[in-house]
Amino acid sequence: MPAPRQVTLALLDEIQDTFNRRDVPAIVSHFTDDGIWLMARGPSEPEGRLLVGKAAIAEVLADRYRQIPDMRWTEMRHWICDQTKAISEWTVRGTPIGGKPFAYLGCDLWEFRDGWVSKKDTYWKYIG
Repeated sequence: MPAPRQVTLALLDEIQDTFNRRDVPAIVSHFTDDGIWLMARGPSEPEGRLLVGKAAIAEVLADRYRQIPDMRWTEMRHWICDQTKAISEWTVRGTPIGGKPFAYLGCDLWEFRDGWVSKKDTYWKYIG
């Protein structure tokens, strides 16, 4: 396990920057080895899609960025609840290959262990 670090607004900005650069190795480097991501959409109720571990998270992100090469998060705001929890609010934008542009307001509920992401739970407003 890497050395403990503090959960700060700068750290949350750094994590978000890796998502906007679509840098999958950098994204998963912020997660614990057993980190989980509950995605906003997916085949299972109630969690959507559950990803466990860095390899699973990396695989899904790489595929998503291939499908939506301009995906980005804007209008970012963060709140730190304590050193184990934080919230980020954002608008995600992009245009899937062969699809129409989208913009969804959403948020992430973060959980941290020693400053490393142990859980990312994503929600967004889907209009349709």
